[in-house]
Amino acid sequence: MADQLSKVFAALADPTRRDIVARLTVSDATVGEIAEPYDVSLQAVSKHLKVLEDAGLVSRTREAQRRPVHLEAEVFDLMTKWIERYRRQAEERFVRLDALLDEMNGVDDDADTTTERDAG
Repeated sequence: MADQLSKVFAALADPTRRDIVARLTVSDATVGEIAEPYDVSLQAVSKHLKVLEDAGLVSRTREAQRRPVHLEAEVFDLMTKWIERYRRQAEERFVRLDALLDEMNGVDDDADTTTERDAG
């Protein structure tokens, strides 16, 4: 079985599911309310919601006769942490590359500041 992060990314790979998630950021909604703008059956929307639920992105609660679907925002923290870790690593690589290119081009930070001071 895939880890949760893989399930989340797989669930969000589908544009309809991404749209459902975007709509649920505004408010909870029932399956019928979620299905309204789509030209698909309630069963098809239910299948999309099942994938989102299995990934931990949504949950269903019971409020009297309603069963609203709720967006689970904590899962986005997991995604954000994963993305941020790799973003930082890529940024560090670019900083090292910039330093190497500066070194190869003979750019000296101290010389630049000395020239600026002397010019002033």
